[in-house]
Amino acid sequence: MIVRWSIGRPDQNMPEDILVQLSVLIARHPWFQARARLAVALLERMSVRPPARVLDVGCGWGLNLAALERRGYRAVGLDVSRRALELLDRPGRRLLEADLTQPLPPDAEPYDAVLALDVIEHLDDDRGAVARLARLTSPGGVAVVSVPALPELFSEFDSVQGHRRRYLPDALRRAFVDSGLVVERILWWGSWLVPLLRRRRARSRGRADDSPAAIYRRHLALPPWPAPLALRLGLALEQSRTLRYKPRIGTSLVALARRPA
Repeated sequence: MIVRWSIGRPDQNMPEDILVQLSVLIARHPWFQARARLAVALLERMSVRPPARVLDVGCGWGLNLAALERRGYRAVGLDVSRRALELLDRPGRRLLEADLTQPLPPDAEPYDAVLALDVIEHLDDDRGAVARLARLTSPGGVAVVSVPALPELFSEFDSVQGHRRRYLPDALRRAFVDSGLVVERILWWGSWLVPLLRRRRARSRGRADDSPAAIYRRHLALPPWPAPLALRLGLALEQSRTLRYKPRIGTSLVALARRPA
């Protein structure tokens, strides 16, 4: 069931065709699968365990939503794209159509935890978005917010996704100032991918006639076997290191925050 809170313009944040056309590709991609596993592991690290109520903001392709449901959380998905939500809609699943740049309904209920994985970098006002995430978080509840890291890695891949920025830790902390959420820790993720993205950025030369979906598909293309297996193993090792707070650099930053009780 899809409940409408507000109507937005998805293409201002990310081309809607990417969300719709590439859903099958994304569902099989090791990076997105690994990010979903990391999010669930971080919730458990912060003592949010099933059957807690979790809101997946920017649920997009539904990978995080499905991972939460498999683990036993009572998960709700929120996205600005009605077309993306229609692909995820099924009996027993609750979905919210909402634009995070617009006011929330007065009766919007808070959740034990809120995920916003690679969401706020799409918005001009990231502080306003984080303040709305705080309103959706119960007192004592937690928020897990991930963003792309290292401004020097900004590329055509960021542009085609509608990213306004990539972050450093201080910039991510500033997004939480006066939001109602208190950052407990900021983690790096994807340290071993940094040199790969630097090389890819140096080589990247898009064609003028490439559609956003074509650029997205090209950047997500995997090398021949056994490279995908190596990627999965590398991401599994990276999760272990991230949960022990080891990386000091990465392609992503993750803020773990809590709303005071």
